[in-house]
Amino acid sequence: MKKKFGIIGKPIKHSLSPILHKYWFDKYGLDATYSVIEAEESNLKDIIKKIRDSELIGINVTLPFKQKIINQIDKIVNDAESTGSVNTIFLDNGKVIGENTDVFGLQAAYLKEIDNCKNKNALVIGAGGVSPSVILSLQKSGVKQISITNRTNEKCIFIKKRFAYLNILPWEELENEIKNYDIIINATSLGLKNGDDFNFNFLSTKQNVIYIDTIYNPLETKTYKFLKEEGKKVFNGLDMFIYQGQKSFYLWNKINPEIDNGIIELLNSKLK
Repeated sequence: MKKKFGIIGKPIKHSLSPILHKYWFDKYGLDATYSVIEAEESNLKDIIKKIRDSELIGINVTLPFKQKIINQIDKIVNDAESTGSVNTIFLDNGKVIGENTDVFGLQAAYLKEIDNCKNKNALVIGAGGVSPSVILSLQKSGVKQISITNRTNEKCIFIKKRFAYLNILPWEELENEIKNYDIIINATSLGLKNGDDFNFNFLSTKQNVIYIDTIYNPLETKTYKFLKEEGKKVFNGLDMFIYQGQKSFYLWNKINPEIDNGIIELLNSKLK
């Protein structure tokens, strides 16, 4: 019987998850499909019922439901419990489980590349769905000094209740303060294809800054391009996306799929 998987969010049409998982289904000979499910908050209960009834074997969750879905499931585990953010759901012994693979995705994609993390000063821009995962991955990698900034300051205060060690940087001070950070991670939607962008450039960043964009569509945001041209070390969100998907695939299928040149070339071709 064909296994059915999917991703829920709004908007969701831009997602590359169906392409990623289909590639691995084909590679490992699994009879499975993976679909995009554009949802409203009122649909979440019905979607979780489909997992309980095994109509869906598992789903990924993206904006704006990573926190909102928690009320509908039986148990959150591991990084999902630490972040209060779920991006992967599956059935285990009759219980609907929520896990977070974004933390692993960020660590595996970028933070393992960074030397001497504990002496670095990191800034997380944005306090939305992926931000708790970014903060936890920095913490797990040994970064001691972590600041957060967001256009709506209340959201920073809310996240600080979970991560008490966070420093809050007022949004209006961002342009002047970016020169003080070794690692800058954009966890906002600023720069997303057909969306808004930062209203200033990142001219004053340190020469040896590491800039990570959690956005992968486009592959190069305006800020990414600017910093790349300035000779700074930059990463886009594609590797994080692939690694979080790898862990989701393993949780559902108990197969750890290989990240080979074929999948990287395929995803890059879809984004050009």
